[in-house]
Amino acid sequence: MTSQSDHEAYMERAFELAREAGERGDGPYGSLLVLDGDIVMEASNHENTDDDIAAHPELALARRGARELTPEERERTTMYTSTEPCPMCAGGMAIAGLGGVVYSVGAARAAEAFGGAAMIPCGEVFERCDHDATVVRDVREDDGLDIHREYRSV
Repeated sequence: MTSQSDHEAYMERAFELAREAGERGDGPYGSLLVLDGDIVMEASNHENTDDDIAAHPELALARRGARELTPEERERTTMYTSTEPCPMCAGGMAIAGLGGVVYSVGAARAAEAFGGAAMIPCGEVFERCDHDATVVRDVREDDGLDIHREYRSV
């Protein structure tokens, strides 16, 4: 994993992707994969525009990473994402063998702020899948919450 300042810089790009999704009418979620300090893949939410409830950026990147990166590269890959991965996405990340995740807004915090049920934490999903991934929480959480406030329909 990298330094806090690196986490914040990568998170800024995840926020940009989340804003792009929000501006086109999708939920404000954006993610990227970082391998050895380089952004190698990016995705944003497309649930509404693709009419696909599974079109989450985290799952899209886990699937693409599994296809395009070697197992060794996937172990060294960190996903940066604007909001904690849901259980579906965390399961995909575990199956793909990604090395870690850094997120801004936790699922419990989002549920508290905007309503809805809190999901199973991604770290718990990783544990249940017997996947040893590093989890870094709450990077620039206030900024991530602001993006949800701006684009999320409550």
